[in-house]
Amino acid sequence: MEQKLLTQLKHTFGYASFRPQQQEIIESVLDGKDTIVLMPTGGGKSICFQLPALLFPDTTLVISPLISLMKDQVESLRTNGVAATYINSSQSMDEQNHIIQLALEGKWKLLYIAPETLVNSLNGWISRLKVSCVAIDEAHCVSMWGHDFRPEYTQLADLRNYWGDIPFAALTATADKATRKEIETKLGLNNPNMFLTSFDRPNIRLIVKGNKPKKNKQPEILHYIRSKQNESGIMYCLSRKETEEWSSFLNDNGIHCAHYHAGLSSEERSRIQEDFIFDRIPVIVATIAFGMGIDKPNVRWVIHNNLPKNVEGYYQEIGRAGRDGLPAEALLYYNMRDVKLLADFARESNQREVLIQKLNRMLEYAESPTCRRKILLSYFSEVVEEDCGNCDVCLNPPEFVDGTTLAQMALSGIKRSREQLNLNVLIQLLRGSKSFEIYDRKLQELKTYGVGKDWSADAWQHFITQFINIGLIEIAYDEHFRLKITSFGERVLFHKAKVNIAAFVKKTKKSTASPSTGKTKPKVLHANLSEQESQLFEQLRALRTEIATKENVPAYIVFSDVSLLEMVAIRPKSATKFLEITGVGAKKLEQYGDQFLEVIKKNG
Repeated sequence: MEQKLLTQLKHTFGYASFRPQQQEIIESVLDGKDTIVLMPTGGGKSICFQLPALLFPDTTLVISPLISLMKDQVESLRTNGVAATYINSSQSMDEQNHIIQLALEGKWKLLYIAPETLVNSLNGWISRLKVSCVAIDEAHCVSMWGHDFRPEYTQLADLRNYWGDIPFAALTATADKATRKEIETKLGLNNPNMFLTSFDRPNIRLIVKGNKPKKNKQPEILHYIRSKQNESGIMYCLSRKETEEWSSFLNDNGIHCAHYHAGLSSEERSRIQEDFIFDRIPVIVATIAFGMGIDKPNVRWVIHNNLPKNVEGYYQEIGRAGRDGLPAEALLYYNMRDVKLLADFARESNQREVLIQKLNRMLEYAESPTCRRKILLSYFSEVVEEDCGNCDVCLNPPEFVDGTTLAQMALSGIKRSREQLNLNVLIQLLRGSKSFEIYDRKLQELKTYGVGKDWSADAWQHFITQFINIGLIEIAYDEHFRLKITSFGERVLFHKAKVNIAAFVKKTKKSTASPSTGKTKPKVLHANLSEQESQLFEQLRALRTEIATKENVPAYIVFSDVSLLEMVAIRPKSATKFLEITGVGAKKLEQYGDQFLEVIKKNG
């Protein structure tokens, strides 16, 4: 089976090997098992259902809420010689009817469909479709706890009425523990295999800058974008007005960019998104409405002009950078005005408590003296004990102290209270508070009561936040924010694993300043190439642009930057050698091989 899958992978998609867990996921789907896949943006989720679709006898139905992503994936599949199409609201009724007729005749290996279109068709043509597999992309949309809830997703369990014995695969890049539970129950999955790959995107440098006045921020961001030459980037703003102001400022200073928000017409939004995908506009200044479904691999940087409202959204937005695995950067600017504004929005919601808690976690990320990647990964229940070395905290570390004893005090309090406490009550327990809640719950009888009385409430807030951020403790949002001990926390409590934390410094006034990012020069995409190699790279890129323009597809659909850099490094001179390049399958060799080989041969 392994050799068969590898052969199909190379023949169709041009890859010689699988990424972590891809093969196991594909085998789970081919075995007919319901499967949940949590894999970071750019981690290769699509292959997990696209490759099985080629081996199944009937159509694989792919449910996706994002029109742009459907179009992008279908174009890529067709370029690789796969019979794929999509149905969504952007098409006329005649177009849809033609596609449906071909679908009922079994002409498509993959049929992408929007959840709204699917729900409206549940009692119609869908029931007559022969389906081998159902793939539900962006599966976190089913969750009321999530940042991108779509009510139509809650009706997808009805598909079991038509195809109860075929595998359902649910895929997402952002889901905490509460969301994972909802994915399984609300989608009606039967004892699914769960695949949780690493959420780490080590190629993205994480940088945070707090409380910087706009008059200082503008020239700094302008200088940064200019240093990136014509590389693609996205700047996110909280309001429509800010996107327009920043876009105007950047254009006035020679940066070719456009603004994007929900106040524009659908035609304008589609045009701007297409111009970005086709590299006609390198920079977009947008609200968070932009970027969903864009599979553009060569976005080199993402800037947040404001604090995001939660970690899930932030992780998803920075994940739009560096999907090709090459170096990328994520810059976050924030101030307390952002926090107040987002808190006001949250208080107007019927999920007020959860949204406020998630906003607090986002602020803790921004203000924390802990390795930023550790915080992101621990939020998704992935514990790493080593600092990443590629964030502003690691590049400019604060003073660290041994926090093992403090951690054991906090963990003991959680353990002895049977994991029933939230953060505030835990602090009261550790400090020996005589509050009504402590005595009402008889917490003063626990051995941990008062063991941390020598530290202030602010100090314990500082310590416990770090214990959460580094993965000793997690917050159960669906259990009234109770604190739970992780497996890493168990090792610290019972096996004396060591923990280093940033020292507590008493402040007269709360500071939101973050560590300096230093003077590290941003990496240019092909900075390590010689002059001759750079010349070849630019020639290959020009050829790629020419082909893409002629075929009216984004340049990365032809070949990614990774493929071009590999061509420069290896310089294949024959079709056989060209086929060894990452991303070159049989169809692309046939279509483009001669043209690219000619350019390579001319350069010796």
